[in-house]
Amino acid sequence: MSETKKLNKLSAAGLLISLGIVYGDIGTSPLYTLRAIFNTVSDGGQQITPMTVLGALSCIIWTLTLQTTIKYVAITLRADNKGEGGIFSLYSLVRKKAKWLVIPAVLGGCALLADGIITPSITVTTAIEGLQFKFPHLFVVPIVLGIITLLFIIQQFGTSLVGKLFGPIMFLWFAALGALGMIYVAQDLSILKALNPYFAVHLIATNPMALVILGGVFLCTTGAEALYSDLGHCGRNNIRVSWVFVKAALIVNYLGQGVWLLQHPHYNNDLNPFYQIVPEPYLLFMVALATVAAIIASQAMITGSFTLISEAVRLNLWPKVRINYPSNEKGQIYVPSINWLLCAGCISIVLIFKKSIYMEGAYGLAINMTFLATTILVAMFMRIKKVPLYAIVIFVMVYGTLELAFLAGNMTKFLHGGFVTLLIGAALFTVMWGWFVARRIKNRFVKFVEVGDYFDIISELSEDGTVPKYSSQLVYLTSANFKHEVESKIMYSILQKEPKRADIYWLVHVDVVDEPFTQDYKVEFLIPGKLIRIDFKLGFRVEQRVNLLYRKVIEQLVKNGEVDITSQYPSLKKHKIAGDFRFILLEKHLSKFSKLSVYERTIMRWYQILKKLSMSEEKSFGLDSSYVDIEKVPLNFVSTDDIELNRLSV
Repeated sequence: MSETKKLNKLSAAGLLISLGIVYGDIGTSPLYTLRAIFNTVSDGGQQITPMTVLGALSCIIWTLTLQTTIKYVAITLRADNKGEGGIFSLYSLVRKKAKWLVIPAVLGGCALLADGIITPSITVTTAIEGLQFKFPHLFVVPIVLGIITLLFIIQQFGTSLVGKLFGPIMFLWFAALGALGMIYVAQDLSILKALNPYFAVHLIATNPMALVILGGVFLCTTGAEALYSDLGHCGRNNIRVSWVFVKAALIVNYLGQGVWLLQHPHYNNDLNPFYQIVPEPYLLFMVALATVAAIIASQAMITGSFTLISEAVRLNLWPKVRINYPSNEKGQIYVPSINWLLCAGCISIVLIFKKSIYMEGAYGLAINMTFLATTILVAMFMRIKKVPLYAIVIFVMVYGTLELAFLAGNMTKFLHGGFVTLLIGAALFTVMWGWFVARRIKNRFVKFVEVGDYFDIISELSEDGTVPKYSSQLVYLTSANFKHEVESKIMYSILQKEPKRADIYWLVHVDVVDEPFTQDYKVEFLIPGKLIRIDFKLGFRVEQRVNLLYRKVIEQLVKNGEVDITSQYPSLKKHKIAGDFRFILLEKHLSKFSKLSVYERTIMRWYQILKKLSMSEEKSFGLDSSYVDIEKVPLNFVSTDDIELNRLSV
């Protein structure tokens, strides 16, 4: 049985791995959620009353139930793409339904990346701040910066070894959460009233600060998206079963903090209810455990960001960037540019806000956008699966209303840090959207011709000894989806721009399919022995190593006797030496933007900047630069039709 099947099957090992991979973010929420809520309440001049405490706890419990348990665990986990999850996996399942679905997909993807910057900052800072209850004058910023910097430095070496320790550590963390909460719940069983949704409804209906409180409540479910994103690593059944334990531990801990708040109605903003329920002798241990849990939560967000970007690149939603594979473990990838971008973002957040209490305003808003995007895409997935219309309408109305209410609550924090999240998300959106739209604009200018019209001349050129041979095997990457078509620029390159004679011409097409790990190909002999087309169908999580894939296909064709790549030079042919290979990459560009709108011209200028910053085509396709020629070709020639010249007589 493969490792993937083992993980997808319910097992003790799968449950432990799920604890280590999936729940880092949502599992560290008790560090700051109730503090965020009641700091808001006290700042608003309200007394901490039993009804306020019960209402806030009820909101947390039913948010975890509606948002995490029902929406993600029960419903969204069904939308698996060949065992894989995440917003781009979901987008791949539904994108053929409507073109506009790219908008929520891009918004959700950008919001997740923004969350990848905020999460390490707030979780690590909150954990380390626990030391201040033991050492009041400790300056935590240098410690936090050191941990965050080290965390990003080790990414390049892979985290497979560390990952094996995550499960047992997170099991200990959740067990500790439950035990700490139980100590206080046993002191006042009346706190169990919070399980009744009446108190949540009463708080929302009667408290003038309900929206602001909801902004704090939302922090309890910020890691819900990870349950879906890590579907491929853990499997649906392991996530669902382990969530029962995790949810119970979280709720008991929140209830325990609630009891402490009831016992201390004159709440001091300098305190943190989480650390207040920790017995003094165990404070340093819990700070250490919280720090490790925060690092695990950060690690999950970082690796999730790497996966997100790798998928975006292959779906043409992000500029091509270098992607490394530091280990052979499934899902272990490293994207240097994103790693250091996230690192710089985290360091900036820590230096700007300094205290986690100030970061809470920036937290939550980004992931709120992802929740809304996921709701839209899941609704479309339900339509594809022919779920009854009334069920889809109920789903959209319930979660649309819930998430818009949370959005309104999070927007109350806009001036207190929320604007930072929007700025980060907006910057990321300009990159993703600009790259997507620019490619769509360029595709409008790509002209295709019937390849069959050129069969005779290609055959003749291949045999024309008066034309210097360019290469024995000449390979072009084509974007034409159909075998009977080819870009006119490829024919122009072969026949007119320095006519290129070759023994065999190859057309290679890569099609990124909606399944994650597909690796299929087919071969079409357009002109037997002269013009051959290879179509690769690769999953959106498969590395596009065109050079190796192409050579693998050639090996199989030669082995089957379907093609002869022996050099045709007499001195080499008699020794059965294989001919040389040459890849031609056509770098298409718009020669002028005069026929584009102001919006499209702006997009294309931004695209040109992104293109210079991104990885080159030959590197992104895994081609050896020593075997590649790059030809710059204009997509739109400047026409002479509108030019009028008067010839003067001599």
